[in-house]
Amino acid sequence: MLTLKPLPANTKPSLLSSLTPFRPKTPNPNKTLQTSLKPRNPISKGGVGKTTTTANVGLSLARLGFSVVSIDADVGLRNLDLLLGLENRVNYTLVEVMNGDCRLDQALVRDKRWSNFELLCISKPRSKLPLGFGGKALVWLVESLKSRQEGCPDFILIDCPAGIDAGFITAITSANEAVLVTTPDITSLRDADRVVGLLECDGIRDIKMIVNRVRTDMIKGEDMMSVLDVQEMLGLALLGVIPEDTEVIRSTNRGYPLVLNKPPTLAGLAFEQAAWRLVEQDSMKAVMVEEEPKKRGFFSFFGV
Repeated sequence: MLTLKPLPANTKPSLLSSLTPFRPKTPNPNKTLQTSLKPRNPISKGGVGKTTTTANVGLSLARLGFSVVSIDADVGLRNLDLLLGLENRVNYTLVEVMNGDCRLDQALVRDKRWSNFELLCISKPRSKLPLGFGGKALVWLVESLKSRQEGCPDFILIDCPAGIDAGFITAITSANEAVLVTTPDITSLRDADRVVGLLECDGIRDIKMIVNRVRTDMIKGEDMMSVLDVQEMLGLALLGVIPEDTEVIRSTNRGYPLVLNKPPTLAGLAFEQAAWRLVEQDSMKAVMVEEEPKKRGFFSFFGV
């Protein structure tokens, strides 16, 4: 799953993550959570899985009891509603809200499986945005969500469009925390490094990353960079490592997020762990593991 400054102390108990399958430790009643007022933005180059991350991390947070609003800020290639299975229920978008054709609560689509999860799309496919639409519209949206009668959501997730054009700049305007999604290949890492620089220029310093589509067999064969290599290249806190999983394609085609699968898959569990770390403002560490004696040298691997 890519925020704002911390909200006042939440009354919900602290939640801690552990190894897969995770088992939360006993909550500490004296510790409170800090959630954000501004959105977290899962951002990266196209095709690395940022929309899949937004959907799965968002629903994981909702399953933990937090109120979540996910905003699909990709105007030209809207897909978040498809991954969530909500495409037939999107009747209004932010454009209609700004034009006065509907209220904000009418444009928010509430998930029937988890009522504390809501989706908002910026516009409909092939529609044209108003000339005045820009970063100020996103800032207005965030402020409106914060001042709702039912209360401010605990998390606002923005699924940013690919690239670094005007759509990307608009999407990050209202955020001060980001989750960058990348894959362990050189093209993705070069683009990710460029995005990190743009985020820092925009004043966003709290940046974490999720490394997606990791294949341990290719890492062992030295055909893929390890997570440790990725972390050393980008210098970002590691929020999660998502293994390559064929179930991702099946869940996407069904409009049924991976974290809802029973029994859970490895990738689904990894998304849930990333959500736990997001709640706890925690991170994981990439470590070096020695190979078996018959194999030469060392290979980089990831651990919790």
